[in-house]
Amino acid sequence: MSQAVRVARWLGIGLLLLGYPVLAHYTLMNVENGKLGAVVAVAPVFVIGLIYAWKSSPQWVGLSLFVLAGGAGASSWTLLEHHFGVLYWMQDAGMQCVLFMTFGRTLFGERKPLCTHFAEVAHGVITPQHAQYARQVTWAWAVFFGLMATASTLLFFLAPLTVWSVFANFLTLPLIALMFVVEFGVRRRVLPVEDSSHILDSLRVWKDQRKPGHRTQPAE
Repeated sequence: MSQAVRVARWLGIGLLLLGYPVLAHYTLMNVENGKLGAVVAVAPVFVIGLIYAWKSSPQWVGLSLFVLAGGAGASSWTLLEHHFGVLYWMQDAGMQCVLFMTFGRTLFGERKPLCTHFAEVAHGVITPQHAQYARQVTWAWAVFFGLMATASTLLFFLAPLTVWSVFANFLTLPLIALMFVVEFGVRRRVLPVEDSSHILDSLRVWKDQRKPGHRTQPAE
C-alpha cells in the first residue's frame, strides 16, 4: 500500500470519526429532521450488517437475512423517523456492552484475561508480576466499559437529550483515550520498563503477524 493511500485512508477515518458525531448531534438537536436523523442512525448498522453478510458462509444465507432485515426496517421507517434517538442510544450503549463483555468474559473460568493475551502477543512469555497486572487491567477495562454503558443509559433516559448527546458523541472517545493514558502511566510506575508497552503495541504486533508471509518471533 502506497504512502498516499495510507494517508488518504487515515484522513478518511479521521473525518468519519469527527463528522459522524457532529452530524448525529445536529440531528438530535433538530428533531424535526426525522428523515435525516433516521438515515444517519441506520447508516452504521446498514454498513456493518452488509459487511458481515458479504463475509458470511454461505454468503447467500447472510445476504438473504440482510435483505429481510432491510425490508423490516423499511416497513418501519416512519417509526424510525420518530424515534431515531433510540437507535443512537442502542448503538452507543450496545457497543459499550459488547466491549464490557469482551473483556469481562475472559476473567472467569479457565479463560485467559484479554490483556494477558495482549501482553503475551507483544512480549512472548511474561513474568508473574506482569500477568497479575494484566489481569487487573482487564478488570479495569471491563469496569470502565460497564460504567460507560450505565452512564449512557442513565443520561439518555433521565437527563436532557443535549446532555446525553454531548456525552455519547463528544466525550466517549476522549474518555477512552484518557483511560489509555492513565493505564499506561500506571503501568510505567508498577512494571519494569521492558514490560511497559500498551495494548496498542500488542494490537500492532498481532496485525503484523496476520500479514501473509510475515512471521514475528516472540520477544525474549
